[in-house]
Amino acid sequence: MLVRALYTLVLALVSPLLLWGLYRKRPNKPAIGKRWKEHWGFTPATSFNKPLWIHAVSVGEVLAVSPLIRELKRQSPAQPIVLTTTTSTGAEQAEKLGDLVEHRYMPVDFSHCVRRFLATVAPQALVIVETELWPNTLHTVHQAGIPITVINARLSARSAKGYQRVKPLFNIIAKTVDQILCLHQDDAHRFVQLGVSDNKVTVSGSIKYDLTISPNTIAEGNALRETLGSTRPVWIAASTHKGEDEKMLRIHRQVLAQYPDAILILVPRHPERFDDVAALCLEEGFTAARRSVNPSINSDTQIYLGDTMGELLVMQQSADITVMGGSLIGDKVGGHNLLEPAALGKPSLIGPSFFNFTDVTLQLSDAGATIIAQSEADIASQLLELLQDTEKCDAMASTAKAVVKANQGAMAFTIERILKQVG
Repeated sequence: MLVRALYTLVLALVSPLLLWGLYRKRPNKPAIGKRWKEHWGFTPATSFNKPLWIHAVSVGEVLAVSPLIRELKRQSPAQPIVLTTTTSTGAEQAEKLGDLVEHRYMPVDFSHCVRRFLATVAPQALVIVETELWPNTLHTVHQAGIPITVINARLSARSAKGYQRVKPLFNIIAKTVDQILCLHQDDAHRFVQLGVSDNKVTVSGSIKYDLTISPNTIAEGNALRETLGSTRPVWIAASTHKGEDEKMLRIHRQVLAQYPDAILILVPRHPERFDDVAALCLEEGFTAARRSVNPSINSDTQIYLGDTMGELLVMQQSADITVMGGSLIGDKVGGHNLLEPAALGKPSLIGPSFFNFTDVTLQLSDAGATIIAQSEADIASQLLELLQDTEKCDAMASTAKAVVKANQGAMAFTIERILKQVG
């Protein structure tokens, strides 16, 4: 009780800063608007009773869980689902699920906010995507007798060390969660080391391996490639962060030196950076076109800025090679998931920092489906080598698809576990 009280006091002190980050206006970021009250538990009533509550904090988690939601609704059409997100970009992505879910904003991690939410929504069970573990929320939901499942759970060595520093707080999490379905054995091991009962922890694999690429996505990607130029070398820098765009542009200069007609698809991770990155491309002297304005592409276009949300798969399909962002700015981010380009059958490169996706990255690397580069210069060198060696690219692409296929099955297991909680 004392631990939660101290945590709540700290949260109260820092929450203005956290909420300012959520509410402040940024270019290309959808506004929360009048729905801000939902963060305080004042949520509109749903159109159904006793839903399954799924929480996916933002865009990446919504994209990850969307195939599971579709399959769950196919198996159990009558099962109502409330999908919560914390961010407005996540909410925008959730809207694409249409009437499969009703979207609400996640209440802030104060017990009174969560209680108000529960009183209105009255969920049967809570499913948390990945590792969005808030102590007061978990305690309050547990006290209400609502079972809690964490799916696609991952816990890096770095995150485990962080939780170890606040062990009394993590003990609350360990006691309240009913089951944790982990991506890999080392994730499960870290949860158990932190005090989660081993009978609560299961290795399910990643539902992301079960992603299905829609024919429309493939068709749109192929159409984009025709627009960009079917015979031009095309590579994509996916989900870049501040400080990486300059590196990708320097790499592209080296590519252009050997392939003057090459084009880089540059996709910043966060929409509020779209305008800044567009300005950076022009400042650096590149000829750039922005996807959001439906540009005409000609032989002089060197950069295609992917400044829209939810279309990364389309743009990856249009490219020959993916270079994954979040991996070239030290230990700030820890990389992003390479499974999407792998499922598309695209060879990939990633920088030296990928601690958030260690197992997937090493699995693909060991199989020969991705290359782990040690620096910006190494990425440039490896990228040029791949552009020259189409046979190696084809072999990497084939291996990538094989790795994804061999690891599928987590979705069926996860849905079975979830339906047991709401049955």
